[in-house]
Amino acid sequence: MSLMSSTCSLDDDGNDDDGFDDDGGSIAQIDNTVVDGKWNVIDFVEDGTDQTYHFNNFEFTFNTNGTLIAANGSTTKNGTWLTGTDDSTPKLILNFSDSSGPFEEISEDWHIETATSTLLELRHVSGGDGSVDLLTFAKN
Repeated sequence: MSLMSSTCSLDDDGNDDDGFDDDGGSIAQIDNTVVDGKWNVIDFVEDGTDQTYHFNNFEFTFNTNGTLIAANGSTTKNGTWLTGTDDSTPKLILNFSDSSGPFEEISEDWHIETATSTLLELRHVSGGDGSVDLLTFAKN
């Protein structure tokens, strides 16, 4: 399995110079990367407030069939994931069935700011009030 070793990011001016192919090749690399191993949330900032503690000790497993499992030994949350593009920007869509709480808060379409074999930095801008949420996963 090939792991993505390059980084994708946006310049300060918002220009997309991440080297991602327009044909979705990079999306395939991200797909291959996330299913390889377990991931932890190392940063979750919602509307400027650090909410990372909600995900302490949870390991996230992205399965090849599009299912997503978050488990901490006593609690298991099931969800789904998929990748795609939005205006040529790669995105990761997370969906958990919770109707409230922290797992509902990360159930969003996240723009991928940085993607390496060990780090995913994601950003979501609310369509309602324009607030920005940040979510970062690191591989165990």
